[in-house]
Amino acid sequence: MMANGRIATCDAAEARRASALVATILVAAAGMLATRAAVAAGAAVTVTVTQGGDKPLAGTVLMLHPLGAPQHPQAPVRATMDQVNRMFVPDVLVIPVGSTVSFPNTDKVRHQVYSFSPAHRFQLPLYSGKPYPPQHFDRAGLVTLGCNIHDWMLAYIVVTDAEFFGSTDGSGKWSIKDVPSGRYRMEWWHPRLREFPASDSREIEVSGTEPVEVRVAIDGGLRPPAMGMHPHSWDAY
Repeated sequence: MMANGRIATCDAAEARRASALVATILVAAAGMLATRAAVAAGAAVTVTVTQGGDKPLAGTVLMLHPLGAPQHPQAPVRATMDQVNRMFVPDVLVIPVGSTVSFPNTDKVRHQVYSFSPAHRFQLPLYSGKPYPPQHFDRAGLVTLGCNIHDWMLAYIVVTDAEFFGSTDGSGKWSIKDVPSGRYRMEWWHPRLREFPASDSREIEVSGTEPVEVRVAIDGGLRPPAMGMHPHSWDAY
């Protein structure tokens, strides 16, 4: 009887310890979730880009780099730039550093894709279909692409280590949510600009959850749209 009593006492003690351990884990997990939620909570940043007065400039690439704080680039992605109707599709890609890009050729004619840009030099000799593995872009910068067979074929890949980035829509706007408090250097670029990034970057400050609105007016430095039978996406802007 005494042995049974001791076993029952031990079982009860083990149950109490197990309950206490579970409660501790739950409290810790709740604290971690609360901390993550607090970190994730931030402000919405909206940028409007115009040209020649109030005309919206779509397709402007914007990049936010934190100042005075560690930078956390976005995770690499796997992207595709196809060749359709003797054009690159899409003709502008924005990807994080470390990403890969495939260059299939779905045209009925062969292409020879190349780039002499310092950020990533490469060449894919004359081909059709998918004969080559993806290219790995491990250096930030602007990569200009062409085709040795069709001179009018032109495309750009923006490889960025920015923590936040995107492109303006048809109304010239780009919005991003949950930007943490702090100071940021905002850079921008457009295919019709001669510099990458534009020389007149701007510093913005985010405080708490207060929305931030920024206006950028590009009044000069834009090259005129190309005229020809093979317009690019940026020629309409």
